[in-house]
Amino acid sequence: MKRFGLMTTSALALAMMATGALADVKFGALYPFSGQLALLGEESARGLEIAVDEINAAGGVQGEKVVLERGDAVDNNQAIGEARRLISVAAVKAIFGSYSSARSIAASQVAELAGVPYFELGAVADEVTSRDFKYLFRTNPTADHMGKLIVDMIVNKVAPGIGKDPKDLKIGIIHEDSSYGTSVAGHQERYGKEAGLNIVTTQGYPAATVDMSSIVLDLKQREVDVVLQTSYQNDSVLFLQQANEAGYKPAAIIGGGGGYSMIPTAEAVGKDVIEGVLDADFTQYAVNTEFTPGLEAFVEAYKAKYGSEPRSGHSLNNYVGAMAILKAIDKAGSFEPDAIVEAVAGIDIPQGETAAGYGVQFGAGNQNERASMMGMQWQDGKLVTVYPDAAAAADMRFAN
Repeated sequence: MKRFGLMTTSALALAMMATGALADVKFGALYPFSGQLALLGEESARGLEIAVDEINAAGGVQGEKVVLERGDAVDNNQAIGEARRLISVAAVKAIFGSYSSARSIAASQVAELAGVPYFELGAVADEVTSRDFKYLFRTNPTADHMGKLIVDMIVNKVAPGIGKDPKDLKIGIIHEDSSYGTSVAGHQERYGKEAGLNIVTTQGYPAATVDMSSIVLDLKQREVDVVLQTSYQNDSVLFLQQANEAGYKPAAIIGGGGGYSMIPTAEAVGKDVIEGVLDADFTQYAVNTEFTPGLEAFVEAYKAKYGSEPRSGHSLNNYVGAMAILKAIDKAGSFEPDAIVEAVAGIDIPQGETAAGYGVQFGAGNQNERASMMGMQWQDGKLVTVYPDAAAAADMRFAN
């Protein structure tokens, strides 16, 4: 048994408890806190922070207070460097992150080689959980969920809503060209073809682009009826602004999460431009709360901690994933990596028992097989859930 001077670890713990002090256990919080992706990176981390507050208020994990050590994954190289620092210098027991698929893929490789658990709470790209890693688990829904939901919405809601057969619509897919956008676009193409949709163009572009006018012009000339864009915030704003300036008004624009779920995006482009725009993403806040038990309590905790309404569903989904993981670690018996992995692998939360509406159970690749997404629409300045019907807080609207 390891000793600290003449005191065993058990005696030390008892002494600390007697004085009212709890030992600390460190976990990494690896997100893009600065740079282009900082807005959603910070929003994601807030969900983790609220989960840690709740866990600590209930006595911590294995009787120890959880302390988060931040790592700034501003780009892929920095994500790798920060993962190494968190593991070797900060000595974290696990890493939570990371919102960006590219950052997650890079950093989780470091954690896997070091034998340190890595819990992805927000990145959607296929590659995150297609590598058969032992120490990586993902709680959130994926690019596959997003692509399928978008095609289902087109077939079941959008086409009937605008009075057309789904096969008569011209579909244009545009996406930022990292792992995130490429994965979602690939699933949109696959599910779209299976549904018999007419996809007339698929175009990738760098997320850091400063001009999308050529893409807007191409879509307009092709007379694309429904635009599917998978994007971060800056490129979401750029496309919506430049499409509006060009007078391009497709029958529907459907975002793939990212910037399309953000209140700051709506504020940047204006209420008139964002009105009616659809989105497929993590669970948001204007939803049938019978479908999402605990959501209202999360919103109150968020407002109390940060002084504002949540800016995106990313915080909620990080909270839901973190709570499931932290509660499992509490039952692990130790903070040894294999003990943590065994406890987390055994999570069994049924559908409909989390604030995001879905359950948690890990399957192939340690992906949460019970995760799911929802369809939303910007209505009167708010992002409202409109699909599926069981979760909807409003009907989908269409321009006259």
